Amino acid sequence: MSCPDCYRGSVHEGEPRGTVTRAYGLETYVVEPADGTPPKGIAVIIPDAFGWAFVNTRLLADKYADQGGFKVYAPDFMNGRPAPLYMIDDMKVLSSKTAGIFSKIYHFFHAMGGMLPFITYNWPTRAWPRVKGFFEQLRKEEGASLPVGAAGFCWGGKQVILLGRGDTIDGRPLIDAGFTGHPSMLSLNSDIENLKLPVSFAMAEHDDYLSVEKAEAIRAIVEAKPEPARGELTIYLKAGHGFCVRADHKFPDSLQQADDATEQCIKWFTAHFSNFTQPS
Repeated sequence: MSCPDCYRGSVHEGEPRGTVTRAYGLETYVVEPADGTPPKGIAVIIPDAFGWAFVNTRLLADKYADQGGFKVYAPDFMNGRPAPLYMIDDMKVLSSKTAGIFSKIYHFFHAMGGMLPFITYNWPTRAWPRVKGFFEQLRKEEGASLPVGAAGFCWGGKQVILLGRGDTIDGRPLIDAGFTGHPSMLSLNSDIENLKLPVSFAMAEHDDYLSVEKAEAIRAIVEAKPEPARGELTIYLKAGHGFCVRADHKFPDSLQQADDATEQCIKWFTAHFSNFTQPS
């Protein structure tokens, strides 16, 4: 999570239409299909570094609800300690070819002042109990009669992989399927090899954190797993880290890649939700 691309990107325009409530112990953004149809299942977004309140995350939740027919939760897994949005501007200055050296020094330390507290509080092993606790309660209640999917991005991608190990509550896995876009902090040996549930990956060609070679190694592992754990992986050409959530919509190609990744997630959940059976 110290990679600069984890904090770069664009803030999208729009007004999220969901509501904020307290669900399963956490403040949570929740949205259901706009047409009023019963949800096919529950999709939980585990966000990137900018957290549950980031407008991009909430607009994405709205898309999942309307295009996928899901009830969508975006909980505050960071307990009010996300990376501050001003870091996006800091990163723009730091990557600028015209900014002066003193400006870059200022923005470097400004960015570090936001990044270090975020990383310290939200290190994966510290955040995991919050994530696991939410999904345990969800599975025991709504998830007893509806399938559950987890969609995680960058920081949240690691948590989806941890959920994919197959931890259970009352003998049932916490999720039925996972999706992750440009995940960070992954280990092929301890994370990917141990997946026991189906996970779909949306990867960027230009990702300093996960190269194409590493992505192909992940593909070889997840696509060779036996059913029902078999996963899939798509590499989006010319895309960069963060494209699923923070793509610059002024560029049609970037917008299309983000939309394609959204469709990838929806199709994956729809396919796996159709196999859901309620416990007897």
